[in-house]
Amino acid sequence: MDPALDGVEAKLAAGARVADVGCGHGASTLLLADVYPASAITGFDAHDGSVEAARKRAADAGLAGRVRFEAASATTFGGTYDLVCFFDCLHDMGDPAGACAHARAQLAPGGTLMLIEPFAADDITGNLNPVGAAYYGFRPC
Repeated sequence: MDPALDGVEAKLAAGARVADVGCGHGASTLLLADVYPASAITGFDAHDGSVEAARKRAADAGLAGRVRFEAASATTFGGTYDLVCFFDCLHDMGDPAGACAHARAQLAPGGTLMLIEPFAADDITGNLNPVGAAYYGFRPC
């Protein structure tokens, strides 16, 4: 966990409530559940097929008893959480500001909202590098 998230790792180790929003097939959710077994981790994704795939991956990894997956969008998931995470997904959402506002409303007092997004420059010249070429190659405009 990033040291900039002061106190979050201690909360996770002690047993935090975590929402992984836009979890897709659950890779980040399962990683959190594996590393922080005392925490209650819930992955949310709007795509039913991805939620089913995530549940299967959890069962295959032996983590089904420590993690949940639910179909819900970034503006409709429910619950109260010590940590709400967006891993490489906020930029793909139709209403990122609405998603963040909803996530903030779901935070417990003292809770943390964590956003992890790929780095990109504001103009095309700043993205003319191998990583930028890959992003332009597989991201639809």
